Amino acid sequence: MNFTVSHKDGSARTGRLALSSGTLHTPVFMPVGTMGAVKAMSPRELREVGAEIILCNTYHLYLRPGEDTIAEAGGLHEFIRWDGPILTDSGGFQVYSLSPLRKIGQDGVTFKSHTDGSTHFIGPRESMRIQRALGADIAMAFDECTPYPSSYEYTLKSLELTTKWAEICLRAATKPQTLFAIVQGGVYKDLRLQSAAQLRDLNFGGYAVGGVSVGEPKEIMHEIIGYMASELPDDKPRYLMGVGFPEDILAAVEAGFDMFDCVIPTRTARHGTLLTTHGRVAIRNSQFRRDHTPLDPECGCYTCRNFTRSYLNHLFRAREILGIRLNTIHNLYFYLDFMKKIRAAIEQDRFNSFKKDWLSEYRGI
Repeated sequence: MNFTVSHKDGSARTGRLALSSGTLHTPVFMPVGTMGAVKAMSPRELREVGAEIILCNTYHLYLRPGEDTIAEAGGLHEFIRWDGPILTDSGGFQVYSLSPLRKIGQDGVTFKSHTDGSTHFIGPRESMRIQRALGADIAMAFDECTPYPSSYEYTLKSLELTTKWAEICLRAATKPQTLFAIVQGGVYKDLRLQSAAQLRDLNFGGYAVGGVSVGEPKEIMHEIIGYMASELPDDKPRYLMGVGFPEDILAAVEAGFDMFDCVIPTRTARHGTLLTTHGRVAIRNSQFRRDHTPLDPECGCYTCRNFTRSYLNHLFRAREILGIRLNTIHNLYFYLDFMKKIRAAIEQDRFNSFKKDWLSEYRGI
């Protein structure tokens, strides 16, 4: 891995992240391909909308189809036929969010599968073994995602466990896979700073901030975003995990973060909510039944260039699969074009004015 910062406008920055499977231009948004597929999208379509990297899920791929099956196919790139970079998360968040009966120990987590109730164990060594078999370009250190709300005492113990596991993951990491650490600490600033300091000393390839957007008020999330980026190494990529509303991405870019992922564009597409430069459009609503205009006249995606709001409304109400596909194409294009515009604004030293103008047009979702 090679990361270079190419330009700064305040704390906002652009850069290039060269990985074994390709080069990313940061700030970058990573579409989420939970089980080895970005929902409703083929790899070719992902390239057409501008995706440079996708995120896949260690927990889900471990359960189905299993890392051995993927390894036999030649790794995740060959299995899903995606020739660009891939990041795999560690599975820590899914163990937290999908397995309420989990039991956390010093060596890892025993949990029941959300698919069939079978019992499994994943710790830092197991997570690294699975991610090594998957063969992603970037692997994430196994962490405990601290729930919200949590007491100070619990959060401190959780942080210490995350640091211990990070050390184990680092010893187990193998090239050319790059390992990112995950800063935890809940809503407590001193614990966040402690976690960042401990992980900086271990010299990971990149640094992520986890445990945000897990139920805490948005103002607290923005407070964490505001002070955390500067606590992470300037010469390493900074990844804000699971944060993906456009207005939140703008705040995070302003603070100095480089990488983002979220299911928002694909999930909202499946539910009939489309994102445009002037805010959201609930395409399922009857007001669009006879609206024969493009979804977003300012958008260059395949959907907006070829179909009307009326047709998209019809497809959604008729429950046609094509409707979900066209919605997803648009939402992902919107996000990836949004990141392209952010990069251009930073390079031209006009990020603050871009942010202000963009938010004034966009009503949010």
